[in-house]
Amino acid sequence: MFSMILFDVDGVLLSEERYFDASALTVWEMLYSPKYLALKGEEFDPCPPEEIIRKIRKDVFADDQVLDFMKSRGINSNWDMVYLSFGHQLLCVMEQLIPEYKDEIESILQRQISIDSLAKVARLAQEKKVGVHYDRFVKDFESSTVEKQELLTYLNDLAEKKLNVKTEVFSRNSDLWELCQETFQEWYLGDQLVQESIGKPTRQIGKRGFLSDEIPIVPIKEMADTFSVLQEKGITLGIGTGRPTIETLVPLKEMALLSYFDPNRVVTASHVLDAENAFPERSPLAKPQPFCYIKGWLGLHASDQQCFDLVLPFPGAESVLVVGDSVADFMAAKSMGCTFAAVLTGLSGKEARVKFEELGADFILNDMREVVDLVHGKIETKL
Repeated sequence: MFSMILFDVDGVLLSEERYFDASALTVWEMLYSPKYLALKGEEFDPCPPEEIIRKIRKDVFADDQVLDFMKSRGINSNWDMVYLSFGHQLLCVMEQLIPEYKDEIESILQRQISIDSLAKVARLAQEKKVGVHYDRFVKDFESSTVEKQELLTYLNDLAEKKLNVKTEVFSRNSDLWELCQETFQEWYLGDQLVQESIGKPTRQIGKRGFLSDEIPIVPIKEMADTFSVLQEKGITLGIGTGRPTIETLVPLKEMALLSYFDPNRVVTASHVLDAENAFPERSPLAKPQPFCYIKGWLGLHASDQQCFDLVLPFPGAESVLVVGDSVADFMAAKSMGCTFAAVLTGLSGKEARVKFEELGADFILNDMREVVDLVHGKIETKL
């Protein structure tokens, strides 16, 4: 039935919870740390206890309403989530400052927003009591119909609406996006591994990282049994994930699951980022763009240009099964012509069934173990 199965990782094989924690901590740090906006109101700690992490995530993502909204609009990358959340809060801060500092704010928004730009905003904010408004995110974005990576550039529209300032500084190819990405990596990897990941030392020392706290979606043995059965059927197994390479390989190797996958077909956010850097005119390439799954189908030996040149849908695409938990996975798979199986183990859990039914997912599974039933023909009706 299927010649290849490409699995997403977060929400399918491994829990997303720690990624969302790291995302919230990144936004929180960039708002309150003296190294970024240095807003008053909360004391920054690079190693907060668990109960504080829970509170920060609850606040930053408004009881996960912000995460649910971004997921529903096709945003799958944690880096993009951080950028959207912080970029929005930055505009909310500027909105409070612009009555007194219009010229300064306009000047900041006419060039790339760097760490120095944030320092300028921080100095202005020290002169005025500035509040943080996490709960405004959904309200500010839901009035639009934009989705996928267009949400990132919609920040430019919000700047004009909130500040009456025209700007084009908000995009995935920006200094601020890179700063958000690097800061997130510090939180997720911790001091010891961040240099290997981003190629530069950590800006804020003292972070322990979350890589050792990975949680499998289903028991590891049952996951291994699933992969073993699929391999015995002669199906090639691969990965298409929004995780960077180190964050994909380390936990799967520690769980003794990595060996089930064809190493030529384990495609990560690191490969996507390399392609974006090599072909900036093609950016963004992250999901819901199909690049990582195309690369998984063709193999890592295929050049980026070969991936771009592949005519979609490609012949035989229906024999490739993509297993994911998000709207972004669905969009990527369908643009390729692949069969898509949604699993209900992501952020929204069982509630995601309605959304995937509306979208017309080929199959809806309770979790990745049911892929075996699908392959054996026990799930015959497409839902």
